[in-house]
Amino acid sequence: MHEMSIALAVVGQVEEAAARAGGVTAVNSVRLKVGELAGVVPDALSFCFELACAGTVLEGAELVTESVPGRAHCASCADDWAVGMPPQLCCPVCGEATAGLLSGRELRIADVHWEDGPARERTREPISEER
Repeated sequence: MHEMSIALAVVGQVEEAAARAGGVTAVNSVRLKVGELAGVVPDALSFCFELACAGTVLEGAELVTESVPGRAHCASCADDWAVGMPPQLCCPVCGEATAGLLSGRELRIADVHWEDGPARERTREPISEER
């Protein structure tokens, strides 16, 4: 499951940014842009993110995933289209296989909301076995 390695990388990057900012006491939410062609299962990523946050400044943070649809462009006729899943990479207008992907492979941190100042007491909730 590569979602765990992705979750650990996101947590690591947010921790580094929080350390550079100084005084961050808690991370409330992280918003990711996830392309539909990125090969990431959002529910699995959310579960792994919760585990990866345990014991860090991100503990209890909400992960918000924003899906980015896959879009392609035909070099021959200049048409743009939603590629869908499974991806349709031949142009629906002229049938040429000269498509270039415009979007859909993204996997990036879009936003992080955190608190700074005096630390507040955080309570840890057990991870539910059912999701």
